[in-house]
Amino acid sequence: MKTTRIREKVRRSIWGQPACELLRCELDSLPEQALAIPHEPGGWWHQYVCPDHHTELLFDPAEADALSFACPYGCRLSGEPYRGAWLVFKHQALARYALQAAAVYAATGEESYAALSSNLIAGYAAQFPHYPVHPDAQPWMLKGRAFHQALTEAIWATTLIRGYLLLRDEGAAVWEEADAAAMETFLGLLESSMEQYRHVLIHEKRNPENNYTAWLNAALACVYAARGEKEKLLALVDGEGGLLHHLTIGVKPDQFEFEGSTYYHIFVLRAYFITAEMAERLGVDLYAVRGADGQCFEGMLDVLAGLANDLGELPALHDGPYARVPYAREIAEVFETGLTRYGHARYTPILAEVYRQLYGGPVRTGLEAMVYGTGDWTPTPYRMDQGAVDGLEGGARARSGIPPADDYNQRRSLLLADSGFVVLRRPGSKLSLLADFGPHGGSHGHYDKLHVSLMHKSGAVAPDMGVVPYGSPLRKGWYAGTASHNTVSIGGQSQAPHEGECVRFEEGADRAYVWLRSDQAYVGTVFDRHLLLTGEWLLDWFEVQTGEEAEIDWWMHGIGVMAPAGSPEAWADGIDTGAEGVVLGAGGGYSYIREVRSHKPVLPGLDTCLWRMTVEGTEEQVTAAMVLFPVSEAKLIRTPGVSVDPSRPGAGLLHRQRGRSARFIAVYRDGAEPLSLHFREGTAGGAALDIADGNDVRRTVHFTKQAGLRLAEPTRGA
Repeated sequence: MKTTRIREKVRRSIWGQPACELLRCELDSLPEQALAIPHEPGGWWHQYVCPDHHTELLFDPAEADALSFACPYGCRLSGEPYRGAWLVFKHQALARYALQAAAVYAATGEESYAALSSNLIAGYAAQFPHYPVHPDAQPWMLKGRAFHQALTEAIWATTLIRGYLLLRDEGAAVWEEADAAAMETFLGLLESSMEQYRHVLIHEKRNPENNYTAWLNAALACVYAARGEKEKLLALVDGEGGLLHHLTIGVKPDQFEFEGSTYYHIFVLRAYFITAEMAERLGVDLYAVRGADGQCFEGMLDVLAGLANDLGELPALHDGPYARVPYAREIAEVFETGLTRYGHARYTPILAEVYRQLYGGPVRTGLEAMVYGTGDWTPTPYRMDQGAVDGLEGGARARSGIPPADDYNQRRSLLLADSGFVVLRRPGSKLSLLADFGPHGGSHGHYDKLHVSLMHKSGAVAPDMGVVPYGSPLRKGWYAGTASHNTVSIGGQSQAPHEGECVRFEEGADRAYVWLRSDQAYVGTVFDRHLLLTGEWLLDWFEVQTGEEAEIDWWMHGIGVMAPAGSPEAWADGIDTGAEGVVLGAGGGYSYIREVRSHKPVLPGLDTCLWRMTVEGTEEQVTAAMVLFPVSEAKLIRTPGVSVDPSRPGAGLLHRQRGRSARFIAVYRDGAEPLSLHFREGTAGGAALDIADGNDVRRTVHFTKQAGLRLAEPTRGA
C-alpha cells in the first residue's frame, strides 16, 4: 500500500481529512501505559463470553491491563480463560494501533506517529521469541506463540507487517540496528512456524481447503514482501495449498466459500486480498486471478452483494456473528479494497451498513477507508428515496455510489446452485427471502436444511440468528440446532448433517418460485418446501412425509414483536402460560424454548391462525396467515435472542402436527391488513389455496406432488 496514495486521498477526498483527524484523535487520547506490550501471550478470544448471559465481555483498548472482566449486564469474571481471551484483544488492538499510526504518519508526515508505530512493531519483534509455543492451547489447535492458535497469530502478524511496510514506503528513519535485527528474527520465526503449519494442514491432515490455509498463506506473503522474496511468493501462489489451489477447492464455482458461512467467506477473502496486496509490492498482479472453475475475488464480492438485504446487511449463514465491531471492520476492509479494485456501485450499500454499525451512520471514515479506499464514493443504502436518486446529476450520482437507475430496486432473485442458497425477490415487493438447502458446511455448518430467512425492505423480520462466541454452550446447544431455525424438526431432535437439493427454480413475469427438497434430515423422511413470491405476498408451503408417527414441528423465529392478530376468536381458546412460560422440551435445543400461549383449531375442521411480526428497529409490520388443520396446534414461544445478546428473549411461533405426514401453509404480506385463506383438498394428494386481499382480489395456487405449485390468474369477487 503506497503511502503517497494515502496522502493524496486525504488531500483530495471529501472524507479524507475528517477520517485522518478521527484516527489521529483516537491515538492522541490513549494513555501511554495503554500502549505497553504485554509479556503474556494471548489465549482464545472465543472464550471471552459471559457464562450466564452468553454475551461477549466488554473490552476497552485504552485499558492498560485488566484482571477482572465485565459483561454488559454487570457480571464480573476473573482468571482463565477470560484473562487469556482479553490478552488476544489487547495484542490485536496494539497491532491495529501500529497500522493506524503508520497510516496517520503516511497522511501527515508527523514523525511522532512514525515513532509510535515503529515502537510497537519493534517491541513486538523483540518480544515474539520470548512467547512460548503455547502450552495451554486446546489439542485440536495448531499452536501459536503469541496466541493459542497459529491462525490468530497469522492474522495479527499481517497487521503488524502491513504497518511496517507502510512506514518503510515513506522512508521513516526510525529503525535502530537492534530493531532491524529483531524484525529479521521475528520474520524468520514467523516464516518457520507458518510453513510448518501449512505442511501439517496440507500434507499431514490433507485439509488444504481449510480457511486456516488462506491465512497461513497471507502471513507468509507478508514475510516475503518484507524481505523482497518474489520467487518464494510465486511458489506460494502456484503450489499445492497455494492461493490458486485454495481458490479452486475452498470456493464453490458459484463464488461462495465452501463452508456456506458469510463470516468465513469474508474471512477467507480478506486473506486473499492481503496476499494480493503483498504480491503487488513484488510486481505480481493477483487481483484478476481465477480458480479452475472461474472462482475470483470480484465474484466473491458480487455474491455477497447478491445475498445482502436491501439495507446492505449480510445474512448470518451457518457459523458467524449477526453483528460485531471486529467483523464490521473486516467487511469494511474487504469492500473498500473491492471498491478500489473493481469500482462497482453495488458494493456501497454494504459499506453503508457497516459504517452505520461502526460510526452510527453511512459516513465513510476510519482506518479501513483511509488505508484501502479511494475516490469520493459515498456509501449509500438501497433504500434511499427514489426521488433523491433521480434528482442527482450524472457526476453527483457517480460520486454517491448509488446504483444506476435501471438497477435500483430491481434486484432479482439469486440461485447459488453449488453452495445451496436461494434468494427470492420481486420488483415492487417489500418482502424477500433467503433459503438454505446446500451442503452442511463442515465444522461450521448448522442443522438447518430448508431454513428460510424472511426479509423486508426496511429490515430483518425472521433471519438466521447468528452464532455466539464458540466458548458459549449456546453455540451448539441452541444456535446450530434445527429448532433455532425457520425450518422443520421431528421428534424434538435436530436434523442430521446432510445436503438438500433444489428441484425447481423459476422467475416469471409475476412471481418467483423455488421448490426445495431434503430426504436425509431424518431416516425415512422427505421434506418438500415450496416458496412462491408475488408482488403482493409470499406463500410458504411445506410438505413432510415420515417413516413413522412423530411430532412434526415447523418453526418461525422473529426478531421483533410477534403477537396474535386478526379476529379475537383466533386465539380466544388458547392457553396463556404466563409471562415466563414453560419449557417446551429437553433435547435438540428444546430446553431453551418456553411456550407462552397455545391455540388449537376452534372447530373440528380447518382454521386460520393470524399473527404479526414487526420489522427490526421500525414500526413496519408483516402480517401472516397460517392454515391450521384439525391435527394442528400453534404455540407462541420465547427463545434466546439474536446472538449479539441472547439474554434478550426472541419471539417465535411453533406449528406442531403429529402423524406420518404433515402440511404447513403460511402466507405473509407487508402491512397490518391480513390476507384471507381458503384451503381446498383435491385428489391424489393435490390441493388448492385461495388467497384474497382486502381489495377483493383473489389468486388461486394449485398444488400437486408431481408438479409443485402453479399460480392461476387473479380474479375478483367470490
